[in-house]
Amino acid sequence: MKPLVECVPNFSEGRRPEVVEAIVNAVRSVPGVAVLDYSLDADHNRSVLTFVGSPEVVEIAAFAAIKRAAELIDMNSHIGEHPRIGATDVVPFVPIRGVEMGDCVAIARRLGKRVGEELGIPVYLYEYAATRPDRENLANLRKGEYEGLREAIKTDPERAPDFGPSELGTAGATVIGARAPLIAYNVYLNTSNVEVADQIARAIRHSSGGLRYVKALGLLVNGRAQVSMNLTDYTHTPIHRVQEMIRSEAARYGCLITHAELIGLIPQQALIDAARWYLQLDLFRDDQILERRLQYEEESIIPQPFLDAVARGEPTPGGGSVAALAGGLAAALAAMVARTTIGKRQYAELEPVMQNIARTADDLRLALMRGISDDSVAFEGVLSAYRMDKDDPTRTAAIQAATQRAAEVPLEVARLSVQTLDQLKTLALQGNINAVSDAGSGAHMALAAVEAAALNVLVNARSLEDQVVAAGLRDEIMILREQARTLASEIHRIVEERSGLLIE
Repeated sequence: MKPLVECVPNFSEGRRPEVVEAIVNAVRSVPGVAVLDYSLDADHNRSVLTFVGSPEVVEIAAFAAIKRAAELIDMNSHIGEHPRIGATDVVPFVPIRGVEMGDCVAIARRLGKRVGEELGIPVYLYEYAATRPDRENLANLRKGEYEGLREAIKTDPERAPDFGPSELGTAGATVIGARAPLIAYNVYLNTSNVEVADQIARAIRHSSGGLRYVKALGLLVNGRAQVSMNLTDYTHTPIHRVQEMIRSEAARYGCLITHAELIGLIPQQALIDAARWYLQLDLFRDDQILERRLQYEEESIIPQPFLDAVARGEPTPGGGSVAALAGGLAAALAAMVARTTIGKRQYAELEPVMQNIARTADDLRLALMRGISDDSVAFEGVLSAYRMDKDDPTRTAAIQAATQRAAEVPLEVARLSVQTLDQLKTLALQGNINAVSDAGSGAHMALAAVEAAALNVLVNARSLEDQVVAAGLRDEIMILREQARTLASEIHRIVEERSGLLIE
């Protein structure tokens, strides 16, 4: 699968649809970009756009959007409820598939430099792309908003931008960065008293002692008090926990939640987690959702095309991708054994352990399956570097960087596969006796993944000129391989003992 990056720029315009359409069309004009969603909010006077594509085209499209917004939006006349410092207020890049956070950081920094130099717009880097700790938090960069920054940027060294001039034009400043998926979520109350929303926002946001990974403001929108939020990590602070805390805090003031709204897109898993909690479906499995089951059935035909691709004689997919597939199968078996144990009366005391293993195994499986494409992408990078003009002074460095990446991907596959073996050992010891052979099968697959990944790490490390880096890669993979062999042997012994079979 091709690498995929999501970009979710926010623009300081929500009252002129024709302006937002012009910005969206600038993005659509870039071949290879898919616009997923865009929305306007007149009270906030703000719009949010979501588009995806390969790293290269997303970077080009983001620049096109910033340039068009700068031509059409004058911050000197902008008024809205939402904090902002520029026409294109914030541009986050989110790794979706076949890319890592570091790739998105690189995109953010390249784009920031280009926007500063070519458009003359001050740029601040935030979140993972931040150049210093106090700039990681977007709220710190928006301090004083456009009007306050207009003077501060010229006189206060602390407010100097990362790129571009220390002076604001009509387009203001832009914040660019890299982050994990975020949920933009607003809750409305049955009151027009914005002070109530302010107090609730203060209670729930992390910066004032509330919930981790929650940013919140109290606003007045359409005559209703609104708690406006960004949930920056729904896996640790789920949306239902935030909702219930708002409900509890609102009751203190004699208020109720009337409705909530999403801005932009939301990860499907966040809604599944909320449904599981509200409906008290403790034993619910994600594959009980009809559409997901159909998706799994459709994906079940993928192995044949994958096997065909491996067999066709091209460099990719190769041994590294096959190693990742083996690790993914091991993790899938771990999840299966855990779920055959859950709900059985004789294993009732192990329910929390098995629930946790099932979730962990699902995460490992997904990460390992991503490794299939990551390995192909990494090796294609090596081939591309070798195809560079031999007179290009950057060719050697490009080859070395690509080769190191080609070693790091299978190393990560090995790490994940050893973690899978840890889960399988617990399952072999405590899981459903009727599935103990499946735990043993999973151990064989995980060991195969580590052994195959080790070969790919070693062959690439051998080509590295930096002997310190090469030695580090070799040392770690040898430790992982030894751990895998020990764990697999222990699981093999446990399976023999519990099953009563002598396995030669």
